[in-house]
Amino acid sequence: MSKSREFSKKAIDNLGYYVYIYSDPDTRIPFYIGKGKGNRCFQHLFLDKDCEKVAKIQEILSQGKEPIIEILVHGVDEETALKVEAATIDLIGIDNLTNIQRGHHSSVYGRIDVDDINLRYDRELLDPDSVTENIIMIRINQNYHYGMSDFEIYEVTRCCWKVNIEQARKVEYALSVYDGIVIECFKVLDWVPAYSTMHIFKQPEETKLKDERRYEFIGNIAEEPIRSKYVGKVVSDLFPKGNQNPIKYILRKEL
Repeated sequence: MSKSREFSKKAIDNLGYYVYIYSDPDTRIPFYIGKGKGNRCFQHLFLDKDCEKVAKIQEILSQGKEPIIEILVHGVDEETALKVEAATIDLIGIDNLTNIQRGHHSSVYGRIDVDDINLRYDRELLDPDSVTENIIMIRINQNYHYGMSDFEIYEVTRCCWKVNIEQARKVEYALSVYDGIVIECFKVLDWVPAYSTMHIFKQPEETKLKDERRYEFIGNIAEEPIRSKYVGKVVSDLFPKGNQNPIKYILRKEL
């Protein structure tokens, strides 16, 4: 029996918003998670663009097979569907899927360690007047995901940024900022041209390596009590509203 490629009108009337899963028909392993309503879940079968998701679907179709499409949850409002989508992607792992990015609101409602819940909701703002060190705050929202090791956080924090190198060289500590909260603090030892040291993550194309405005820092996890002074503090209000620049300096002294 051929697979359905659309819902009946009665089904659509009862579905509401839903979260759906695409799986490989041979292994039954999920490779894509999505959220939608109506016939949204079928639209991927007809896409013609260059991306990993479409390539996987086309590979399955070319074998005379169909991807398994399942509804994980339905009859919910859009906000609930967004939360379920985010949680499912985080559970399976973005690296195990063809999704380009983590689910909507994943930074807020996605997978999180129980200890980090207190950090998120016992929000203690960082008082700018308490900052006596020269610091640089670096937002890593696009590169961070739950479960990263300390070294992985270090890698995505230190590289590679368009910085004012004169200001950057005055910095003593770099704060990793995710979702407005400081998740780690590093002692900065030096700044060097971008990608001039080894990295565990994929390096950009050769053309990007030639951007002389980008730098990376070399350092290590900050010593106590400096680390405890900053980690867990909310700093979102210290970034200008609407400013997408991931970098913010607070320089208190000449070095």
